[in-house]
Amino acid sequence: MAGLPPSSSVLTSAAVAYTHYLSFMVCFAALVLERRLIRPNPERSEAVLMVITDVVYGLAALALLGSGILRVIHFGQGSAFYTENPLFWWKVGLYLSVGALSLYPTITYILWAIPLRKGELPQVSEGLAQRLRWILNVEIAGFALIPFLATLMARGVGLGSP
Repeated sequence: MAGLPPSSSVLTSAAVAYTHYLSFMVCFAALVLERRLIRPNPERSEAVLMVITDVVYGLAALALLGSGILRVIHFGQGSAFYTENPLFWWKVGLYLSVGALSLYPTITYILWAIPLRKGELPQVSEGLAQRLRWILNVEIAGFALIPFLATLMARGVGLGSP
């Protein structure tokens, strides 16, 4: 017996969920790549790749935020399921904290674009590279906790008993 084709609302909901999951994976991969690449006085190709990777990270973070909002408002389990759960707010707070922490590396990479456009290399001291490594480590750890909170939330942890 063949099933009915999925409705457009089911496909839209699936597309939003897929965008959410894929955006998360791209964000995480970009952070790991940035962490792997950071070193004092990078070669031009490495510095350019860092800048591009951070742009990809930023775009994926925006897609993650947008798809997350759509899931809460339209395509998830109902906004009350999320907003009444303290784990949801911990998850949002963690996402925003990681995003705020990422401002330092992002501004650093934007400043790298100035010498790169002139054909010069950015000056990256050991201290700056170490600072960026530390920040990226914290971002990666924070980002890794987000799906853990999501899996607890999906199982009703954090909601009061009926």
